[in-house]
Amino acid sequence: MIKVRGLRKNFGPKVAVAGVSFEVKKGEVLGFLGPNGAGKSTTMRMVTGYIPPTDGTVTIDGKDIASDEIAAKSKIGYLPEAAPLYEDMTVEGFLHFCAEMRGVAASEIDEAVDKAIKTCFLEKVRQQSVDTLSKGFRHRTCLAQAIIHDPEVLILDEPTDGLDPNQKHEVRSLIKRMGKEKAIIFSTHILEEVEAVCSRAIIIDRGKVIADGTPDELKAKSSNAGSVTLKASGLEGKTIRKELEKLSEVKNVETIDSDGDSIHCKISAAKGKTDKLSGAVFRLCKEKALNVAELSSDPGRLDELFREITKSDRED
Repeated sequence: MIKVRGLRKNFGPKVAVAGVSFEVKKGEVLGFLGPNGAGKSTTMRMVTGYIPPTDGTVTIDGKDIASDEIAAKSKIGYLPEAAPLYEDMTVEGFLHFCAEMRGVAASEIDEAVDKAIKTCFLEKVRQQSVDTLSKGFRHRTCLAQAIIHDPEVLILDEPTDGLDPNQKHEVRSLIKRMGKEKAIIFSTHILEEVEAVCSRAIIIDRGKVIADGTPDELKAKSSNAGSVTLKASGLEGKTIRKELEKLSEVKNVETIDSDGDSIHCKISAAKGKTDKLSGAVFRLCKEKALNVAELSSDPGRLDELFREITKSDRED
């Protein structure tokens, strides 16, 4: 549904986006991650046709966003970072206006508005003036305008920004449900949202894609992924450590606590042996008849990988 090839954007001498390429299929929710200034919002604005690229192409369901602009944009629902609203309209009136602007058939507008209001939990404020809405309701109204025409593609920039925990949960659940039938890109700084909602994620830094994969694939690339934590007793702590260090699957054993005949330690895998480490440690424990209180493998952490590979917040 979305194909981005070699997308680049220069603002004078500053390179904001430096050759970004990716695809999003129908039924896929793509999380777009990156530190401040990495080029996320600029990329999303180019994908929607809001600003033109310096170079590269974007197609939406085969329609080029530059040369076939109306056809491509008609398939997109867009929630920008600072979503605009008409302050003097009611929520219902604003959505009715948006439906007309989006080309929804006159006979279907009322139904489309009712559906968007229900989907975005706006029933109790539908007749309320926009300028009296709380930040959370304003944001949900903006989300409602993005889906009013039932688009095949959704581009959502920080869709849960400013919402309370309950509202965030509602919006995340909504995105996950819609993601079964649409192609969705949404940017976020909240990494737990990626794990909860996304089928895939991209990390962008300094205008370039530096990681792309499912949340589990990305977590597996973090430095502690595959390490094993062991709490065991039955032999002297230093003896257990020596036995662990003999294993070919073990790179390093870091003692967290050792008290007489017990040890609490973190074990890192030798190169290429990550998937075999926990099994090797388990077999050793069984062989030495150790009393095991804990034996767990670290799946890795998305926030850890994010810190390890991004630099835009730390360096000029």
